[in-house]
Amino acid sequence: MTGGAAASQAYGEAWYWDERYRKEAGPFDWYQKYPALAPLLRLYVAPHHRLLLVGCGNSVFGENMVDDGYQDVVNIDISSVVIDQMKKKYHDKPHLQYIKMDVRNMSDFESGSFNAVIDKGTLDSIMCGQNSQENATKMLEEVNRILKENGVYMLITYGDPSYRLRLLKDMENWTVKLHVIERWEKSSNQNKWELTKPLPLDGDCSSVVSILGPKPDVHYIYVCVKGNDGARADSSVREVVN
Repeated sequence: MTGGAAASQAYGEAWYWDERYRKEAGPFDWYQKYPALAPLLRLYVAPHHRLLLVGCGNSVFGENMVDDGYQDVVNIDISSVVIDQMKKKYHDKPHLQYIKMDVRNMSDFESGSFNAVIDKGTLDSIMCGQNSQENATKMLEEVNRILKENGVYMLITYGDPSYRLRLLKDMENWTVKLHVIERWEKSSNQNKWELTKPLPLDGDCSSVVSILGPKPDVHYIYVCVKGNDGARADSSVREVVN
């Protein structure tokens, strides 16, 4: 096994991230930075909501959210090294909380205790590791459990609908919407697609391919609203907007 393959197999292990954060003090944001995603967050998540950032690492995303008016941002990571670093860094910010926790077992959180869960790369990391399907299912079941009714799981990912949609739709009481954003590394000053407007989803994902073309250079953002039916989910989103 090559070094890269060995690393990918360890993405779900605390020791891998402990070693990485000892060497890389950060800060670093996976995929997208807060300013780029802020319009979409404001559409689905209200400032007074209780939010959970999973796999927070040494990202400044939570700090940016608090600076933008969000009042209760909880951050978890499997690495005790990075959690200790972040607790020290933000000891004077009461709206930011950092807890060492495995996203596959969040039993310290009560069921229905969060309005939103934001995931920038954590599910992707798990999907690259050992027992990926089993671990991804554990994670999504825990996310579903801790979300309030009409709560939102926002997944920012490389995974296109042909890979991610089936996994997300296994959670039967989620309504899934898809947004896209160009990767932040690109030098383009203007997105080709409006971030806050969801793309149409059909069974074989052909609608997305017809709009974006093959292999688009984007991050996919799946907004999964927990609810018994789509009407209730859409209603909850309108309430956030208002």
